[in-house]
Amino acid sequence: MAKISVGVITHEVGAHLGAYFEALAECAEVENVVVSDPSGKCFPQAKRTLGEKLAATYENRAAMLRQGAPDLVLVSYEAVKAPPEIEAALEAGCHVYAEKPACVRAADFERLVRKAEAKGLHLMLALANRVTPAVQEAKRLIEKGRLGQIYGIEAHIIADQSRLKSKAYHANWFAQKARAGGGHLIWLGIHWLDLTMYLTGSDIVEVAGFAGNVGGQPIDVEDSAALSLKYANGSFGVLTSGYYLDRRYHSHIRIWGSGGWLEYTEWLGERVDAPLKWYSTVAPKTDGIVEFDGPFDPRGYTPFICECVRACAGLQPPPITGREGLRVLKTIFRFYDAAEQGRTLKV
Repeated sequence: MAKISVGVITHEVGAHLGAYFEALAECAEVENVVVSDPSGKCFPQAKRTLGEKLAATYENRAAMLRQGAPDLVLVSYEAVKAPPEIEAALEAGCHVYAEKPACVRAADFERLVRKAEAKGLHLMLALANRVTPAVQEAKRLIEKGRLGQIYGIEAHIIADQSRLKSKAYHANWFAQKARAGGGHLIWLGIHWLDLTMYLTGSDIVEVAGFAGNVGGQPIDVEDSAALSLKYANGSFGVLTSGYYLDRRYHSHIRIWGSGGWLEYTEWLGERVDAPLKWYSTVAPKTDGIVEFDGPFDPRGYTPFICECVRACAGLQPPPITGREGLRVLKTIFRFYDAAEQGRTLKV
């Protein structure tokens, strides 16, 4: 079995580290892990979770890249500081898995994509929903033509407003536009926006809508965004992205076509009775509404990271390319411009 070495570049406010360490501990293709954190804050957690897989820890990123010589580097940095960390890993000849959004300007990520392509390296943005069984089944149905010509898309991803009332959250980089690039849309809505393009196989070409702070909490990023979207295949879509609930999530994607429809529903880490429902008039027609009864995987980021590791070991294609990550970032930043200017803009 092909195995690789994985490096982690992070700092004291790195996101999702617990989930990432758990994924690397579980993934069979990970030989060992080296971790760089100038604060050293994450070292005890890394040791507890990774055990013997943790080969070394470093406070200096350059030393980790030089001495640890990882094949794949996982970068979990606040967005404004992420591009130089990603570039350093690419310059060292490493594939990169990047915590989203990985930049506060699309141009910064585009430069990194070009560098990765020139070096023949994978640059994979952390959009883990792509690999869930229900999403894969939905993509298969659409690619087989079970919905016919795609007509329209309606999606929403709603999280809790409660987190925005915490003083600790107010100080976090997620709540500051200069450090995060945006709010709910670029942190959570990005997943669903990516899925609409991934499932339909069509890029978003025009955007319009509204973004703002409807809850009134002392943050300078949007807690609400309403997007109108035009896709390259001629279809239209809408996305609602916001912090509205007291707890948990409300999330779904509905896609309609000339030959049927489907609905994908997810409650973060919780089983949904039927995460995917669909109906088709394309022969062979369905007998009413079909409910997907495939497996449920509650492990969050683990399946996606394992697929990224396998791609870097040369065992399969990457679950996301640098260009696919770039297109969703370009769409988001273009939407922010459109909302600020009050007009429709081409992506």
